[in-house]
Amino acid sequence: MKLLTAIIRPNILQEVREPLLAIGVCGLTVTEARGYGRQQGHTELYRGAEYRVSFVPKIKLEIALDDALLDQAVEVISGVAKTGRFGDGKLFIAELDQVLRLRTGESGVFAL
Repeated sequence: MKLLTAIIRPNILQEVREPLLAIGVCGLTVTEARGYGRQQGHTELYRGAEYRVSFVPKIKLEIALDDALLDQAVEVISGVAKTGRFGDGKLFIAELDQVLRLRTGESGVFAL
């Protein structure tokens, strides 16, 4: 089992969610986040004054999934999120040692 964490632009959440459901991803956690990467934020113009935006709004998706779905999920997210511009986001993949469904006591893949 894997934990796929995706940091994406807020405006593409629905564009990512629907194809993930179509390939069999049965659940995900969405968190509103703020951060920056190599570009260290950006500058904006508001009422004639220029100011620096240090933390850019992002969406953090966390998806626990079976190894068999990992490649498809990565393809879906990267295919939708990639524009070629700064701020497209990141994908992090980590190993999950164990998952436990609290309500039923199921564990492993059955808990997903």
